[in-house]
Amino acid sequence: SRRAGAGPGVMGPAPPGAAGDPEVMEPTLEGTGEEGKKVSSKKRTLAGSPVEGLLQPVKLSRAELYKEPTNEELNRLRETESLFHSSLLRLQLEELLKEVRLSEKKKKRIDAFLREINQRILKVPSIPEIEVNKQTWLKLGSSPLQQCFTVKGRFRFLPPVQVMVVGSYLLGTCIRPDINVDVALTMPREILQDKDGLNQRYFRKRALYLAHLAHHLAQDPLFGSVRFSYSGGCHLKPSLLLRPQGKDEHLVTVRLHPCPPPDFFRPCRLLPTKNNVRSAWYRGQSPPGSSEPPTPHYNTWVLQDTALESHVQLLSAVLGLSPGLKDGVALLKVWLRQRELDKGLGGFSGFLISMLVTFLVSTRKIHTTMSGYQVLRSVLQFLATTDLTVNGISLCLSSDPSLPALADFHQAFPVVFLDSSGYLNLCADVTASTYHQVQHEARLSMALLDSKADDGFQLLLMTPKPMIRAFDHILHLRPLSRLQAACHRLKLWPELQDHGGDYVTAALGPLTTLLEQGLGSRLHLLAHSRPPVPEWDISQDPPKHRDTGALTLGLLLRPEGLTSVLEMGPEADQPEAADFRQFWGSRSELRRFQDGTIREAVVWEAASMAQKRLIPQQVVTHLLALHADIPDTCVHYVGGFLDALIQGLKETSSTGEEALAAAVRCYDDLSRLLWGLEGLPLTVSAVQGIHPVLRYTEVFPPTPVWPAYSFYQRLRERASLVPRPDKPCPAYVEPMTVVCHLEGSGQWPQDAEAVRRVRAAFQLRLAEILMQQHGLQCRTTATHTDVLKDGFVFRVRVAYQREPQILREMRSPEGMISLRDTPASLRLERDTKQLPLLTSALHGLQQQHPAFSGVARLAKRWVRAQLLGEGFSNESLDLVAAALFLQPEPFFPPSSPQVGFLRFLYLVSTFDWKNSPLIVNLNSELTVEEQVEIHSSFLAARAQLPVMVIITPQDRKSSLWTQDGPSAQILQQLMVLAAEALPILEKQLMDPWGPGDIRTVFRPPLDIYDVLIHLSPRHIPRHRQAVDSPAASFCRGLFSEPRPSLLMPVLGYDPPQFYLAQLREAFGDLALFFYDQHGGQVIGVLWKPTSFQPQPFKASSTKGRMVVSQGGELVMVPNVEAILEDFAILGEGLVQNVEARSERWAV
Repeated sequence: SRRAGAGPGVMGPAPPGAAGDPEVMEPTLEGTGEEGKKVSSKKRTLAGSPVEGLLQPVKLSRAELYKEPTNEELNRLRETESLFHSSLLRLQLEELLKEVRLSEKKKKRIDAFLREINQRILKVPSIPEIEVNKQTWLKLGSSPLQQCFTVKGRFRFLPPVQVMVVGSYLLGTCIRPDINVDVALTMPREILQDKDGLNQRYFRKRALYLAHLAHHLAQDPLFGSVRFSYSGGCHLKPSLLLRPQGKDEHLVTVRLHPCPPPDFFRPCRLLPTKNNVRSAWYRGQSPPGSSEPPTPHYNTWVLQDTALESHVQLLSAVLGLSPGLKDGVALLKVWLRQRELDKGLGGFSGFLISMLVTFLVSTRKIHTTMSGYQVLRSVLQFLATTDLTVNGISLCLSSDPSLPALADFHQAFPVVFLDSSGYLNLCADVTASTYHQVQHEARLSMALLDSKADDGFQLLLMTPKPMIRAFDHILHLRPLSRLQAACHRLKLWPELQDHGGDYVTAALGPLTTLLEQGLGSRLHLLAHSRPPVPEWDISQDPPKHRDTGALTLGLLLRPEGLTSVLEMGPEADQPEAADFRQFWGSRSELRRFQDGTIREAVVWEAASMAQKRLIPQQVVTHLLALHADIPDTCVHYVGGFLDALIQGLKETSSTGEEALAAAVRCYDDLSRLLWGLEGLPLTVSAVQGIHPVLRYTEVFPPTPVWPAYSFYQRLRERASLVPRPDKPCPAYVEPMTVVCHLEGSGQWPQDAEAVRRVRAAFQLRLAEILMQQHGLQCRTTATHTDVLKDGFVFRVRVAYQREPQILREMRSPEGMISLRDTPASLRLERDTKQLPLLTSALHGLQQQHPAFSGVARLAKRWVRAQLLGEGFSNESLDLVAAALFLQPEPFFPPSSPQVGFLRFLYLVSTFDWKNSPLIVNLNSELTVEEQVEIHSSFLAARAQLPVMVIITPQDRKSSLWTQDGPSAQILQQLMVLAAEALPILEKQLMDPWGPGDIRTVFRPPLDIYDVLIHLSPRHIPRHRQAVDSPAASFCRGLFSEPRPSLLMPVLGYDPPQFYLAQLREAFGDLALFFYDQHGGQVIGVLWKPTSFQPQPFKASSTKGRMVVSQGGELVMVPNVEAILEDFAILGEGLVQNVEARSERWAV
C-alpha cells in the first residue's frame, strides 16, 4: 500500500492545507444515532491502543465471530464481489460519497433561500422601453460587459416569465465544498426583437437585464453579497451571484442566468457554418470578397441559453431514478476536481460529465442498475479509448437530413459532442489540449484501477494533482495583453470576431498547436491553465482580459527524446524543406550527415545534461518570438530553478551528471583492471561498487584530485601527507568504496580471526600487484586498499562470500555449533551482498529514468540542509526517490528534477509511515499477491520494526536501510518541514513574475534549537557547498590541471564531522546534535528533556552535572554553563562562538 488510508475514516496525516483547500477532500466518519456511538467507541479503542495511531484489529466475541451471515449481508457480499474490487474499496467510496453529498438539513435551508429569491425576482419593477445604447437609466453606471460596441435595438425590463432551477442541484449530483445552484430566468418575448441574434444584441440585452436585477436585489437585506461573474468563463455571458446573509454566507452560491423564451431563435440561423457577427460592424470594414467568416462559438453561446431547460429535463429523465448513476457522476466530479480539469472557460465541467454518462446510457455502454464505481470505470474507459477530436459523438437520434453533419462541427471545433437537438456542440469551448489531458488522465486512472492496488482509491480520488506537480516544466505567458500582438501576427481576425474580442481564447488554440509541432518527440502532453476570472462587485467595471494574470502551459516530457540537440529536417531537394525552413526560420541550416545526405536541420546549444533538459525552453522561446511576436521577456519558463542547489563549485551550466559519469567511467576502468589482475592466489570473481556516486545519487559528485603539497606536511617514513595547521583545511576527498569478491576455495580457514588475516594478506598483495602492473598509487590497511586512479580515490575491500556465515556460527561448551545473527555478521552481509545489489538496481533505474539522479540528489540536499541528514541513511533517501519513479501513480514518472522533488516533499509529508511500509518494487520483482503478504506481515510485526519501513524485493521483512534511524521524532520533524516547504515552493514556482528566492525552503529553521554552535569557515572543507554559497571562500590546496601525484591525498578529513563525533560521545546522553554536512556553519543542539530531571547523587555519574540541594537532598542536574564552555574548548580553532538561547530551556 502506497499512501495513508487503510480504511474509511482512518486516514493518515492530512496533506498540507487539507482543512480549507477544496482540492483535498479527506473523508471523515459522521456517525449519527447508534452508528455514531459505535464509531466513537471504536475511536476510543484506537486512541488507547498500545502504539498511538497504530491500527489495531477489532476484538470480537466468539459468538459474534462465528455468527451466521444474514440474507442482507450475503446479498451485499455478492454485490461487492461482482461490482467492486474489494469490500474495502466499497466502504471507501461510500464514505467519500457521504462526505461530498449535501445533507438533508442543508438542502432544506437552500430550498428556503431559493423560494425567497423567486419571490423577490418576480417583484422587481419593470421599466419603460429605451434605446439599448442609452445606459443613463442604469443605476450601476455600467453594464457587466467588457466592450461596448454600438448596438441597435430597444430594451425594457419586465419580470421573468419563468424562474427555474437547472443543473446539478436539482439532479442531486452537486458536490461539496462549493455548492452552486444555477437558476434560469426566462426573459419575456416582448424584450427581444427578431434580429437580436446578430452582432451581440442578445448578449447586450441579457447583460442589461442582469444589471437591472442586480441593482434591485443588492438593496435587499436577504443577500449577504450580490456580485457578477462570467458564466463558464465566457465574457459575453455574465451571471449574477447571490449569497445568503449571516452565518449561511458560505452555504450556497445561487447563479442567475437570463435566457430567451423557447423557440425564439431559429436553430438553422445558429449552425456552425453561419455568421452572426458582421465584419462591417465588428471591424468597421467588410471582408475581402463577399463571404463573411462563420462564427461557430458565438452561435454556440446563444444556443446554450436556449437549451438550459431541455438539458435538465434530459438529465433528470436519465439520472433521476438511478442512484448508481448519480453516485458515478459525483465520483467523476471529484476525479475532475482533483486533477483541476473542470476549471474556467474550456474546462471539462461536471455538466459535460453528466451528459457523457447520459450518452453512454443511450448507447447501452452503461446500465441504470450499475453501481457508482462501475459508472466511474465505464466513463474512464470510454474517455481513455475515444478521441472526440477525431470522431465526435452525438446524443441526437433523429435522422432528419436538414440537421448539420458531424463533419461541419469538426471543421469548426476541436472537440465534438452534440446534444439531443443535433445543433449544439456541448464541447465547443473545450480545446484539443484539454481533451487530450482528460484522455491522458483517464488512461493513467484505468491502469491504476486495473492494477487492483490496495490504495487505488486514495491515489485516484484523494490525491490532488496541481499543475506544478503533474507537469515536468511550466511556462507562464505574461502580460496577457501581449497575446493581442500574437493574434495580429497569426492573422486571427475571424477568431477574434467569433470570440467577441477575447484574444486569449482566440490565440490559445494556434499557440498550443505551434508548440506541439515544435516540441515534437520531446513532448508527451501539453496542457494549459487559465486563471479563473474573479468575481466583481456590481458597482465596478468588469475585469479586462489582460487583468486575469497569466496563461500557464504545462509540458509533460518524454525522457527518450528530451535530450536530443538535433531537429532533423527533410532533404534539401524535397518540397517539404521550404515548410521546414519557414517553420524554424533562421535556426534552420543545411548540414551534411554521415550517410552522405544533405538535410535541413536545427541544432540547439546544450553542452551539459542540465542544458539539454532545458532545450524545450529554447524551442518555445524561439517559436513564440518567430511566429507569434511574443519576445522571450514575456515568457517565464519554470524548469531549472532548483538546479542551482546541486551545481558544483564553479559549475553554472551543469548539475553534476557529467562529473558522475566521469567517476563511473573511471570505476569501470578500475574494475576491468581488477578482473584482469595476474598474480593473485585466487582470481577475482566479481567487482561491485557500493558508493552513492556509482548509483548517481551523490549530491556533489567528486572531481579528480591533484593536491598542492604546500598545504600538507609529508611524513617521510610513511610516504603520506598530513594537513598543515597554519593553512586552511584542505579539500575533502571521499574514497569510493568497491567490493572485490574472490573465487571460492577449500583453502580458506573456518575461523573468523584467521579469515580476517587472510583477507589482510590479500589486501597487501592486491596493492602490490596494482602498483607493479599498472603503476597506480595505493595505500593498504588490514580491511581495505585505497587506490588513486586518474585523480579519483577508490577504496577496494576484498570480500569472502562465506565470512558472514562464519561470523554467525556460535560454539557451545559441548562443541555444538548453532547459527545466530550477530551485529558483525549482519553488517558484513549488508555491505558485501545487499548494498551491491541495491547499487546495481538503482544504477539500472538511472539508465531508464535520467531524472532519477537529480531528484535523489535534490531530496538528499534538502534533508541535509534541514540538519536532519544524520537520521537518514544514504540508501533510505535513495529508495524514497526511487519510489517516485517505480510507483508514480497517480502521476506519470518525472522527467525533470523539479517535479520529482515536489513529489518527494508530498510523499514524505503525507505517507502513513505508522501503518504502511513503503514498498519500492525494484525491477518489478514483487507481484501484487506478494505485496499484500508483505503488508500483512508488516502489521503483525509492527512493534518490532523501525519507525520508517522501506521494503525492497531483496529485503522483504526487516527494512535494512532504516534500522539505525530515523527516530520517531526526527521523522515527524521531517514530515512537518516537508508539509510546510511544499506549498511555499509550489507558490514560488507558479508565480508568473518569477520565483523570488528559490533557496528559502532549503534554509533550516534555527529557532527550534536550544544552543547554536557557530563554526569557522576556514576549517569547513565543504564550505562552498552551503545552501547560500559564499561569495568567497578559502583556497583548499587543489590544482585544477592534472599533476603527477606520488602521494595519496588525505582522505575523509572533515573537522566538523570529527568534532560532532566527539560531542556525541561526550554529551550524547544530555543533548542531540544536528548539522548539515554540505558546508553547514552551524551545529544545532537540542537538550534531551529527560536529562534535565534531577538525578540522585552518584559519584560515578558526575560528568557534565553539578550537585545542588533540593528539599534537603543532594541531587545532580546538568551544569549547562560548564557544558557550553566544554563545547568551545573541544572545538578550539574550529568553533567561532557558542550561542546559548537561554529562553528555551530551564534547569
